[in-house]
Amino acid sequence: MRYFKGKQFKKEIILVDVGYYCRFSLSYRDVSKILKERGISVHPTSIIRGVHEYGNLIYQIWQVKNKSARLSWHLDETYIKVKGKWCYLYRAIDKDGHTLDIQLRKKRDHQAAYAFMKRLVKHFGEPTVLTTDKASALLCAFNKLRKQGFYQTTIHCTIKHLNNLIEQDHRHVKKRFTKSAGFQNLRHASRTLKG
Repeated sequence: MRYFKGKQFKKEIILVDVGYYCRFSLSYRDVSKILKERGISVHPTSIIRGVHEYGNLIYQIWQVKNKSARLSWHLDETYIKVKGKWCYLYRAIDKDGHTLDIQLRKKRDHQAAYAFMKRLVKHFGEPTVLTTDKASALLCAFNKLRKQGFYQTTIHCTIKHLNNLIEQDHRHVKKRFTKSAGFQNLRHASRTLKG
């Protein structure tokens, strides 16, 4: 791939270190130590750069391979700090717990939820069941999109215990946030969390 041309490390090493960081709840230093045990000396800063540069690319490749996530989605929002300010992370996962998409926004309102839900349906098509909590922003966005012709055949569930899958999945995101030194800007936070 042309993305890896002229880099210090081979493509395989870059993909392994970015993959370790994105897939498991490890810090950059932990990934560096794991690679050092395998005879590869990579500084944690190189891993940070790799995640920022290739995290989004790996996510896009995953999206192409898993475009058929049509059965059941779980949607929720949580909050994280970026450069000392609270930002809202909208997330959607499928019934197996795989992240479909995320969107990091400065505000938590119906416009942010609307943009996220519209992007989801355009990329993946309509699910058969969409499970959310009873957040007014999500309900308003869903009704607005339904009036515009989206989510016509989708059953919208707002029963509290049905959304436990994504509520528990937020732990992974929060754990990654606490292990890192914090996010310094929205773009890097978004790229890191997508992996």
